[in-house]
Amino acid sequence: MNEQMQLMIDWIEANIKSKFSLDELSNYMGYSIYYCSFKFHQVTGICIRRYILLRRLYLSTEDLENNKKIIDIAFEYGYSSHEAYSRAFKNVFGITPKEHQVNKFPVQSVVKLNINKNGEWNKMSISKKFEVEKLRYDRSELFDKNVLHILNGQVMYEEFKNNRLMGESDYAPFNEAMCVNATTDQIFDQQFIHIRAAGHNEPVEGYTEKVIVPLVNLFNKEYKYIVLWFGEDMFCQMNLLTILAYLEQSGYEGKVFLNSFREDEFKVNQTELKLGPYHSVYKEVLVNHTYASHEVMPVLYQAINIYLDMLNEDNAVIKYININKDLSTKEMINRLFERFPTIGYGDLQYIELINKIR
Repeated sequence: MNEQMQLMIDWIEANIKSKFSLDELSNYMGYSIYYCSFKFHQVTGICIRRYILLRRLYLSTEDLENNKKIIDIAFEYGYSSHEAYSRAFKNVFGITPKEHQVNKFPVQSVVKLNINKNGEWNKMSISKKFEVEKLRYDRSELFDKNVLHILNGQVMYEEFKNNRLMGESDYAPFNEAMCVNATTDQIFDQQFIHIRAAGHNEPVEGYTEKVIVPLVNLFNKEYKYIVLWFGEDMFCQMNLLTILAYLEQSGYEGKVFLNSFREDEFKVNQTELKLGPYHSVYKEVLVNHTYASHEVMPVLYQAINIYLDMLNEDNAVIKYININKDLSTKEMINRLFERFPTIGYGDLQYIELINKIR
């Protein structure tokens, strides 16, 4: 089945810029549209039409960043008009194609599916030093002593700090998973610590040592620049939203940069951020579980949609687990990592879901 599915994906990729129908795909595969659609969803965890839509729109962002005419991009990807393309684009990314062309905000990557990649999804490229050197060339001031680099998680923090990848700057990890469990309006105060510790089933002292103590420089030192290193998946983006909300809550007045990257590679998209709506968005999304009433950058907009969808009892991950629940837990987790890279859950979150369903 994997071989047939990869054949289907390869055909879609070869025809991604043409206005093909699912009839043509089913004729090529020699199966009915229903069978192709059912199997695609069963194996990949995503609806085939949704995959095609997301893949086309993601590829179109590269053309926008290269300043190609929007009307030409619309027709190239099978849209009947500029308006139809713009509606689809804004529905997925939260901004118009023109806004993306001007600002070049980071978006979640939608890469071609590879069913037979045998776990290679989790190996980040070894190009870190090369990418960091490019950043140094563009903004050498972000390597100075009055800069704090906050990294998503202990592993990334230790690699950056031990290798001094950002020179003489300070480094701090954010060791949290804000996409699960309850939180509070005020960030990093005693109520926050108690609520988050309880959600993770940890003693307050242990939580404080793991999450709060490593951020001591953020609380006690003044920095001209703060650089946030967070992946583009939902897990990382909810952590990013929390840090941005805290910076706003605490009245930080320096400059903030986001270095966004995909987890399976290390091509950094650096964006200077303006603090403004993030604490309100944090409260709306992570505290009250509602959609944001403010406009946010596309990568965060997409992550918010995923986060809120994951709160539903019939979300895509639960459906996938139900369809494939005969798999072993180890195989299931590997499949979930491969099929849902934009979610970014770790082993613990997936094990909890699997056990709940079984």
